Amino acid sequence: MSTPTERIEHDLLGDLPVPYEVYYGVHTLRALANVPITGIPISTYPNLVNALACVKEAAALTNYDLGLLAEHKMKAIGHACQQIRTGAAHDQFVVDVIQGGAGTSTNMNANKVIANLALEYLGHQRGDYAALHPNDDVNLGQSTNDVYPTALKIATYMGIVQLVHSIASAVWTTYLGSKK
Repeated sequence: MSTPTERIEHDLLGDLPVPYEVYYGVHTLRALANVPITGIPISTYPNLVNALACVKEAAALTNYDLGLLAEHKMKAIGHACQQIRTGAAHDQFVVDVIQGGAGTSTNMNANKVIANLALEYLGHQRGDYAALHPNDDVNLGQSTNDVYPTALKIATYMGIVQLVHSIASAVWTTYLGSKK
């Protein structure tokens, strides 16, 4: 059996072919077409991508604890988020850093990438949203107005920690390391 070259995804505007090799979906394609403001993808900021994965994994764990998400879906979403935090699929976060709205395109980009990674973990093909859905499972009980600002705060914290470590290393090397 050969791998398909595209899958058809549906949103409120209708059907759209999505290249099979990508993990994002129809909402991201529409954002790329409709809001190409800077040409700089969100993946330029890996801390933000990792923070989105943190928020999505925390939500999956909470939804499982509340009895709202099946264990196999929680584990698959968690696995996908952990992959993202190790650098996998960062190139799939392609939405422009400046976008219309309050981060909805970024949130939907994350939902689809996580869903498709989770689907592969479960042994399904990308786009088989009957098995695990980007909105109904990955985004369960979440609002972009909560996800995006929370991810921005986590990403900022991650950046500050990296900065402190870099400064400490520079101080050690420059001032303390030279006294040997």
